[in-house]
Amino acid sequence: MTEKKLANSQLGSLDYDPAPESASIARLKPSYGLFINGEFTDPSRHEQFVTLNPATEETLATVAQASAVDVDAAVSAARKAYETVWSKTTGAERSKYLFRIARLIQERSRELAVVETLDNGKPIRESRDIDIPLAAAHFFYYAGWADKLDHAGFGANPQPIGVAGQIIPWNFPLLMAAWKLAPALAAGNTCVLKPAETTPLSALILAEILQQAELPAGVVNIVTGDGSTGAALVDHRGVDKIAFTGSTDVGRLIQQRVAVSQKRLTLELGGKGANIVFEDAPIDEMIEGIIDGIFFNQGHVCCAGSRLLVQESVADEVLRRLVRRVEQLRLGDPMDKNTDVGAINSAQQLARIEELTEFGESEGATRYTSSCELPEKGYWFAPTVFANVSQSHRIAREEIFGPVLSVLTFRTPEEAVAKANNTNYGLACGVWSEKGSRTLWVAERLSAGVIWANTYNRFDPTSPFGGVRESGFGREGGRHGLEAYLNV
Repeated sequence: MTEKKLANSQLGSLDYDPAPESASIARLKPSYGLFINGEFTDPSRHEQFVTLNPATEETLATVAQASAVDVDAAVSAARKAYETVWSKTTGAERSKYLFRIARLIQERSRELAVVETLDNGKPIRESRDIDIPLAAAHFFYYAGWADKLDHAGFGANPQPIGVAGQIIPWNFPLLMAAWKLAPALAAGNTCVLKPAETTPLSALILAEILQQAELPAGVVNIVTGDGSTGAALVDHRGVDKIAFTGSTDVGRLIQQRVAVSQKRLTLELGGKGANIVFEDAPIDEMIEGIIDGIFFNQGHVCCAGSRLLVQESVADEVLRRLVRRVEQLRLGDPMDKNTDVGAINSAQQLARIEELTEFGESEGATRYTSSCELPEKGYWFAPTVFANVSQSHRIAREEIFGPVLSVLTFRTPEEAVAKANNTNYGLACGVWSEKGSRTLWVAERLSAGVIWANTYNRFDPTSPFGGVRESGFGREGGRHGLEAYLNV
């Protein structure tokens, strides 16, 4: 199998002077405890783990490893807060707290963006311009719903569920925390949040913000740790609802464990999104949409457009322009404001990406890899495009969760729909065409929870997000996001 280096372009060869953001803005502490009952506390077993900067492999901080005893303390604090304070607080009062949290996120947005980039590896411009503003927007949006639940379409006087256990992934740490906490709090629930082991820091900064906002003790508790901490939260009898975002394999295990209980459950899992390009699509806009769809956040996006389905008549031209545009992407220091592609989040994830791309070559696909220079330290993978991909290839079937795009072709709209739906997943798809009737015809036949038209990876707190099939069930965002946290 041949590997082709992308052709250099004049734009791609331009030099950019470094424009780094200052890491000192993060003001990180050497170590962090658990956030239980409104205070930072030491774990019961005094165990800790380190969180690394994936771009340098340097230690950022040590973080508490929560045991089942600590999870029990967090759930007990959440239950007490629910029964004595939060369930009795009016919607208007809950709204004030959410507005206050949103404003504090905005006030500390630069600090939060730096923390997110240091801990996750994503480019600072993405943390600054997308993650943090969207996190604040979710709190603002649900603050507006807190005193209007009677008008949300779920009947008169809808009631909260109780204590929600929430487990979030490492690809959008603060944004995923906002997606889960904001609707739960607006609906009158209390929460125990478990951030990902490799990216706990922004959630712990959020805990400081909750203290600044004077949120009543125990309403939100944050327990850090590995998978055993998440398992203890899922299994705890004092939890009334579990909300999980992460891999399909872990989601399947959680569903099995929750099935024997009365817990409510929502799952937002993996995906293998198809970006469908018809011959009449505006090519310049479409190329940028493809780039954003797969290389945004290094491809660490559950709804990434990791499969590109191109109509045969324009496939060669689209591929030519695409590989040239990929060559222009700037990979490097995530703290540099010029960087387009940052570091892979962990050594484990990098190994997964390398394994699947090797399979892509061995199975007969043609590989185009950016000629960008990879830093010596850290976890890095150059943007890669595979052409001549068939539906039987692993790179076309399995979620890679990295900056790797598989290109397939089709002739008719019917074939495009059949190929797009030929997956176990069903999270997101994109359709590119100047004909609205064609776009709607295709969208009606796609098995996906979210479908974008002539764009990709557009998120808004007013719009519901979620999948079907092995991409999970339930919706987050919009009015629909309240339903998962109301006893309806």
